[in-house]
Amino acid sequence: MKRDEAALQRLETLLEEEEALGGQGILVAGVDEAGRGPLAGPVCAACCVLDAARARKLLTGLDDSKKLTERRREALFDPILEVSVCHGIGFATVEEIGRLNILGATFLAMKRAISLCHPAPGMVWVDGNQPIPGLDYPQRTVVGGDGKRLCIAAASVLAKVSRDRYMRKLDERYPGYGFASHKGYGSAAHIQAIRALGPCPEHRALFLRNIYPS
Repeated sequence: MKRDEAALQRLETLLEEEEALGGQGILVAGVDEAGRGPLAGPVCAACCVLDAARARKLLTGLDDSKKLTERRREALFDPILEVSVCHGIGFATVEEIGRLNILGATFLAMKRAISLCHPAPGMVWVDGNQPIPGLDYPQRTVVGGDGKRLCIAAASVLAKVSRDRYMRKLDERYPGYGFASHKGYGSAAHIQAIRALGPCPEHRALFLRNIYPS
């Protein structure tokens, strides 16, 4: 019982500010990304506006996606969509990462995710300390936002699950690298596979300089 009460109290804290803005008619969107660090695959971003009243009923276990198991993230994905006023999921490709660098590609993925939110948000909260350049919406950066604001936590789960699902599909297209297991991150098994097989088209060339010099 005490654990349930603590979870509900935490949820109230995470929802407090976005619900206050919602009472003023301002739709607040949380934005987060997944996949900045891997050696392969795209970077993915998600944007999410929550219906606070409905979120209370379904999302008591929601947290920063990095603190949740893969199974728990998958279990939360559909409930997040169910209690979202709107959401968007955007990707930036490996080619775009190479051309724009990872930060520029991350911002591109975020803009694509935000552009898919209808109705458009009145305020965007971005996880981290770097605002999205050229964004046509008021925005605020929130360091550690995926653990402080529920809409950012929701976006972090949507982005992580969407990218993980993409990497599982890549595992079927490019067998031998283990993408379904490590999701493109630099595990020992992944590095060994790159050295044995060479990189595939979904590998980020700039990220491989110390592993597989071209």
